Amino acid sequence: MTNCLPCSQGVLWLSVSIVVLSVFALVVDVYLNGNHMTGFSNGVRRLSFKIGQTKPSKMKFGGPHCKARCEVYPRTKDVKRFKVPDDKVPWKVPFPEYSPPSFTTETVLSGPYYADPDICSGKGEITKWNEIDGRVSRVSFEGKYEVVEGLPLNPVGRTGLKHRGCLGRWGPNHAADPIVTRWKRTDDDQIVKGEDGKPIMQFVSVQRRDNGEWAIPGGKVDAGEVVTDTVLREFGEEALSTKEISQEEKYKAVESMKQFFTKGIEVYEGYVDDPRNTDNAWMETTAYHFHDHDGTKVGQFNLHAGDDAMAVQWMDCNSAINLYASHKSFLQEAAKRIDASW
Repeated sequence: MTNCLPCSQGVLWLSVSIVVLSVFALVVDVYLNGNHMTGFSNGVRRLSFKIGQTKPSKMKFGGPHCKARCEVYPRTKDVKRFKVPDDKVPWKVPFPEYSPPSFTTETVLSGPYYADPDICSGKGEITKWNEIDGRVSRVSFEGKYEVVEGLPLNPVGRTGLKHRGCLGRWGPNHAADPIVTRWKRTDDDQIVKGEDGKPIMQFVSVQRRDNGEWAIPGGKVDAGEVVTDTVLREFGEEALSTKEISQEEKYKAVESMKQFFTKGIEVYEGYVDDPRNTDNAWMETTAYHFHDHDGTKVGQFNLHAGDDAMAVQWMDCNSAINLYASHKSFLQEAAKRIDASW
């Protein structure tokens, strides 16, 4: 029998070895960057990450989707979903009687710039699933999705409806949602607190034209577009109505917003429980939180509804609000981040 260290000693030696190697890497890094405190502090940050400290965790989508199983499909009166009980949502659960109808809007079928070809009618094909297809990302934040009979399957499960509905892309349709917040204040500029003693957070909320629900201003990421650019564009169009103001006013607003929108924190990246979702097309988003601590950044602009918004306003955040899709959960994560009342 060979001699070996006891388990605890082995783990100890392994840990020591990792630390020694990490410190050695740090010394080399400092040396190569010049013996300056800047190089040292950067090295420390990289070292701390390597030996176990991770970036702040983001919220993950959990549980079966509910809004994606709404009885009547959005923007229609007679397109009804096949009823799917909670326990039959996962594809791995047998559901032999499952027979969902197929539906894609005429607008999508007409072939607008944001839409894929209608592969079901043989007008085109898609071969690069789960990867970058030219300028279009078909990669899901939820991991690799299955493709059955040439069609991608919703990674969360059954929705009661096949094909694309009103969504342009087969598979993931990527969007970006800017959560813009401030503290609620009195007329004499005092921060208002909730019953839990924490400051009340307000967010810029827009009322959607298609269903009248309140939501975070956001929109789909154009092909080849950087997500942060989408965030700035969508907020400007929906909450500030930059499409309707003069070029000079638009320039000033955009330049001011650029500075504010460089300090966002990503709080969510993944699947959205959206009523537009189907078995073969679904919404995914990246949500960023931008907090105006002193109320002087976004507060200097007048909010004007534009684009797809009926109205826009600062809305108090709390557990009782009812918002579009998964937006309430995004706000809860943002409130948690700055220790706001909920």
